[in-house]
Amino acid sequence: MSMEQLTAGGTMICLTCEGLCTGFQPHSWSQEEHAPSSDLEDDRKMGRLLADSHFSHLTAKVKGGHGCRVYKRNRMIVTNPVVSRKDPTFHTVTYDWAPAGLTQKLAMQYMDMLPEDRCPVAGTEGAAHRRRQLARQLPVYDQDPSHCHTISEAEKQAMASFVKNFKEEALGVGVVVLPGEGKKAQEKNCASLSEQAIQPTSNGTVENNDKKSVYQCSGCGEVAPEESPVVYAERAGDQKMWHPTCFVCAECGEMLVDLVYFWKDGSLLCGRHYGQSVRPRCPGCDELIFSELYYKGSDGQLWHKEHYCCWECGQNLGTPCSCSKKT
Repeated sequence: MSMEQLTAGGTMICLTCEGLCTGFQPHSWSQEEHAPSSDLEDDRKMGRLLADSHFSHLTAKVKGGHGCRVYKRNRMIVTNPVVSRKDPTFHTVTYDWAPAGLTQKLAMQYMDMLPEDRCPVAGTEGAAHRRRQLARQLPVYDQDPSHCHTISEAEKQAMASFVKNFKEEALGVGVVVLPGEGKKAQEKNCASLSEQAIQPTSNGTVENNDKKSVYQCSGCGEVAPEESPVVYAERAGDQKMWHPTCFVCAECGEMLVDLVYFWKDGSLLCGRHYGQSVRPRCPGCDELIFSELYYKGSDGQLWHKEHYCCWECGQNLGTPCSCSKKT
């Protein structure tokens, strides 16, 4: 292997990413993503996430899939006539994802409020960004032990309990409607949440009665115009709402992919940051630690014991190796 094939960190350049990633690490347990997933793989991952939750209506059973469910991802195709001299033509735009249950007019209003590089039009950077965020915000190995490299039966049981708890207490999917229509939309789409699961709160501008004339975004605090769509999070109560670009993870600031959120301590979180707020995440393999045995590094981070090692030779970092002295 020539030196041109190595990154500055000594790892092998990924030919798929063409040098845009950090490169392959020499350890098989690193969860670095290099091969792009397919739509079907993404839809299966989302189906598993939403199955057996209050949002399973967004999934469908797979024929012959032994009970597996797949995400009923809402695609939107918009066709507009383009008048050119005598013969009219048509311009078709396909969105890889759009909020479910909307009229095309309201869906297009929502899309128009997104930055161009975040709009999931098929074949564009916006669609590619969505795919990357599905992998980043919702790591499949946080909920599916078959995607973990090494996991004991005790760890599988701990993961199952973790998944069951977040599906009952934290997982949600945002609903897009006009301001003041959150309660009606939530009752229609996700009526199964119990009174105990939702604690209605007030943001100070909307009272728990008839529709008001002034609404406020719970993210930026600015006014939410009555004629513009907003996002409601059912677990936050029907009186909190967000501008589409303000519906973001409180930790990383990224817009929540496909409006999937986790509600904890009054904040919206993506799946990644919710997971590591409950369990430590190993910096080596990127998986959550479900074992009671782990290693605490000198920097305070928690690692799987076997992953606290030199990337090159595998020597435990508690014992100095010669790799760092190489020039």
